[in-house]
Parts: sequence; C-alpha cells; structure tokens
Amino acid sequence: MAALADAMKLTLGLLFKMQGWRVHGPRPAHPKFVLIGAPPTSNWDFVCFLGAAEALDLDLSFLGKSSLFRWPLAGALRDLGGVPVDRSQALDIVGTMATEFARRDNFILTIAPEGSRARRDRWKTGFYNIAVAAEVPIVCASIDFPRKLITIGPTICPSGDYEADMKEVAVFYQASVGKHPERASTILQETSSARLSELNPVS
Repeated sequence: MAALADAMKLTLGLLFKMQGWRVHGPRPAHPKFVLIGAPPTSNWDFVCFLGAAEALDLDLSFLGKSSLFRWPLAGALRDLGGVPVDRSQALDIVGTMATEFARRDNFILTIAPEGSRARRDRWKTGFYNIAVAAEVPIVCASIDFPRKLITIGPTICPSGDYEADMKEVAVFYQASVGKHPERASTILQETSSARLSELNPVS
C-alpha cells in the first residue's frame, strides 16, 4: 500500500508540472504546522494543492471521515496521510489533532478552511482551534487557477484572537481565484472589499 501511495504522490507532482503549474514562495521551514489551502471551489483545486505539496516535498496529512477508514481503503488512506476523525465531534477533533501534533516530530496537517466546496458566509474555525490547541503556526497557501499558480503566503502564529489574526489572512487571499470563483467563501462575515482596502491601503 505504501508503494502505491508513493506512486500516486509522484504522479500528482509530475502532472502538476506537466500541466504548467508553478509554486511561488518559499518552502515552509517549520517541522509542524497547519496548512490552509483556499479557496477550494472544486476537487481540481484540491488536486492542485496536493501537486504543489509534492513539488515542495511536503509530507501532508489530512482529516478523513472515520467511516472511510475501513477495508479495502483504510491502508491506502493512511499511507496517503489520512487521519480518521468523527466529524460530528468537533471538540474531540481539536483534542485528537493536538495530541497528534504533540506525539510527532514532523506533522503537517492540511485543511480546507471553508469546510466545503460550496459558498459559505464565513470560514469554519476548526483549523484555527487546532493550531491554538497544538501551539503550532498556520501557513497560508492560495490558488490562482487561471494563472496555474499556487502561492505560499504568510505564516500566522495564532494569538487566540481569531478575528484579529484573520485580518492579515483575508488580505492575502484577496487575489485568490479558484476554478469556480462564485463558490469562494467569505473569510470573515463582516469583511467587505472596502474594509480590506483599509487594511491594505495602496500607497
């Protein structure tokens, strides 16, 4: 199973480059962090993020419904980086992931902050709560689908004040364009284009 997972990751990396995709920004140096990729407006956006991770030689882990981790998929999903969770128990997920970070020397957990490919009024806060509980930074990655570009952006050390920390994140994701832009979610419910202009004035 591990050989199959490695082959799949290698294939994703090759397809990423063959299709003309590029990665802009440095490879994150932290051994442990939460990686958020946005906006995930389609399955293709997620595939492109995985291709970028392979191009950067990042060994990602991701959350998956516990019901999927059964024979014959369980072994392959774990080899690909899957971590089984019961998504109906949000607090348990935060605690489980904090424990997972604590017991590993290297752990990169990737999460789609919207929690869905459909448009939402605001991002879910699970990724942030996990980073706070695990005391690890959050690395931002954005997609520009028309330009075939994945950008590695700012690293946020969460202060515990979600609204304040997400203001910097909101500015970074202004230029992000998924495959289906109309499905992109608002990061903060009260964030508007005018407010973002105030946060990031043009000199």
